[in-house]
Amino acid sequence: MSGVITAAEPSWIAPFTGLSPRCFRKLVTVLRREGADAVRKGRPWSLPLEDRALLVAAYWRTNLTMRQLAPLFGVSKSAADRIIDHLGPMLALQPRKRFAKDAVLIVDGTLVPTRDHAIAEQSKNYRYSTNHQVVIDADTRLVVVIGRPMPGNRNDCKAWEESGAKAAVGRTLTIADGGYPGTGLVTPHRRRKGEDLPDWKKAHNKSHKRVRARVEHVFARMKTWKILRDCRLKGDGVHHAMLGIARMHNLALAG
Repeated sequence: MSGVITAAEPSWIAPFTGLSPRCFRKLVTVLRREGADAVRKGRPWSLPLEDRALLVAAYWRTNLTMRQLAPLFGVSKSAADRIIDHLGPMLALQPRKRFAKDAVLIVDGTLVPTRDHAIAEQSKNYRYSTNHQVVIDADTRLVVVIGRPMPGNRNDCKAWEESGAKAAVGRTLTIADGGYPGTGLVTPHRRRKGEDLPDWKKAHNKSHKRVRARVEHVFARMKTWKILRDCRLKGDGVHHAMLGIARMHNLALAG
């Protein structure tokens, strides 16, 4: 069975990965170096590594079912499923372990509708969702840390700590919105009842909001990947998808 989509045709790469063919080839080289193409026991892969990476990206981008996706790459439904399970975790973004002394980070939580009720809960959007704490570098807008997915009914204060994002950031200066009171993060000034904020606090809040909006722009780009609008993956699948998409975002941004 021959497929329609292949990485051998460069025109397919950008629509599904957001990367230039040159950048995609670099990614494949790194994956190969990390052992993604190592010889394994049993049946060999039916697709080369380049096409397997493209298949995973196409699944995250389109959220097609295996029955719909597999024929496009000329493989069986079960083969497509195995490729995603194997390569998805290997495409995951590795959290940054060290930060410059003058680094400024921004954190915010985003909800991903998730069908696996073992890890998701009904959230404010009335859907079963997972809460993902995403940390970006304020200067470069690159994603540096994504916490473990928390149930969607968990508020950002708790998710920030319980997801591991707080520990990953350490003492690095981090900006957040008003949903993180008492966390030690840099949050907007709050007006007390019956009082007005002084002008300097209003100016600070305005500047804070302008900088913090950068993480919202990152969310807007990441949510173009349809898997983050309705994730059917179970267990760690939603976490791997979030990390993989963050890695693609960083690669596309860095060029």
